[in-house]
Amino acid sequence: MTRLVRPSLGLLGRVVAILLLTVLIEFGASTLLYERASEFAVRDDEARRLAEHLVITQRLIAERPPEQRPAMAAELTTDRYAIRWDRVPPPLPRLAPPLDRMRSQMLDWEPSLRKTAFRVALADPGRKSAVLGGLRLDDGSWIQFRTLEPVAAVNLARERILLALIPAVALMIMAGLLVRRTLRPLRQLAVAADRVGDGETAPVPESGPGEVLSVVRAFNRMQERIQRLIDDRTRALAAVGHDLRTPLARLRLRSETIADPGSRREMESELEEMEAMIASMLAYLGGDEEPEAPARSDVAVLCATLVDNACDHGGHATYRGPDHHEALVRVNGLKRALDNLLSNSLHYAGRAELSLAPEADRLIIRVEDRGPGIPGEDLERVMEPFVRLDEARARDTVGFGLGLAIARRMVAVDGGTLTLRNRAGGGLTAEVVLPHSNISLQTRCVAAKSGH
Repeated sequence: MTRLVRPSLGLLGRVVAILLLTVLIEFGASTLLYERASEFAVRDDEARRLAEHLVITQRLIAERPPEQRPAMAAELTTDRYAIRWDRVPPPLPRLAPPLDRMRSQMLDWEPSLRKTAFRVALADPGRKSAVLGGLRLDDGSWIQFRTLEPVAAVNLARERILLALIPAVALMIMAGLLVRRTLRPLRQLAVAADRVGDGETAPVPESGPGEVLSVVRAFNRMQERIQRLIDDRTRALAAVGHDLRTPLARLRLRSETIADPGSRREMESELEEMEAMIASMLAYLGGDEEPEAPARSDVAVLCATLVDNACDHGGHATYRGPDHHEALVRVNGLKRALDNLLSNSLHYAGRAELSLAPEADRLIIRVEDRGPGIPGEDLERVMEPFVRLDEARARDTVGFGLGLAIARRMVAVDGGTLTLRNRAGGGLTAEVVLPHSNISLQTRCVAAKSGH
């Protein structure tokens, strides 16, 4: 069945559209601000007074002979307007924008100004800006005028910059939100991809531009295939484990009929090794049991119980820490991890110490020994599955070398970490750190328990 894909601009098209929209709005806003600046917020009454003054000035100066015109211009100069007569047009500053709207207003109020050349411009844009210009007389000479008081309603040196920045900042925020919305499916895809392998799978919502939509759909299909593969493998391993344990149980029953004690012990040892290998493999690959839900448990009692069990089986182990401390953990998983660490220390060092140290933001559990330790370059590698260090530790244990790998995985399920480091003076420290979110600090009676 063909899946219909709704038309989409695509990721590149959407980004270009956002940029184009931003540029257009910025252009419109800048144009509006420039027009406002060119008008320079001159009040209507200011333009009207200037127009009336120029009409009177034009008539009075035009009636005088050229030699009397400079004096007449000086007499017409007031505290508000400076008037000057010259035979050449007034020089306009290079950066003086024309005041077209003001000129139109003045011509509407005084139509007589339309009969000759008339210029109006803005001089010295800023806090002390002034209006200047010129009016041509019939003989070709010019009346030059300039306002003596600032006529600006805004400060172009500071306020105009702020006015220009406001739309720019607003457009940057708007463009950022639009781009963020466009790229949201990619962020959701990244989060989902980071969860793959942690047992948390959920389809990513299929939305977004065409390119992103294709990637999301491909990822969802891949996630489904991986999950089916994992489920099939888990079921196959569970079936294999069950099928193998049945003949092993039969062999154990038949071994009891062997008359020779030495041969019987040999066969029982081999059977125990095979059972341990199957158990460790199923535990690592997840086919041995259903996922465990976290529950509030007394971790201190759990640690002390592991030490007591080790001592009951002939080991030399001690526990140091509080008598009680509750935390939200997966009990069976944490128990298996600590039991693996404790068993390793007892096997390779003969003695071990398990300690529990609650802190404000974390819970630290350490298993320490005085054994041969591990070479520094192999401290991380030894926690990988199926790794044995023949040089540092004898290969006289059962299993596939999955003990530390299982321990690290079980701790990681609770959001914790497992770290190995060599001790000063010899020996190894295995440190389990559980985060604060899993801890409920209910600690009572710090004490130490010693084994046999």
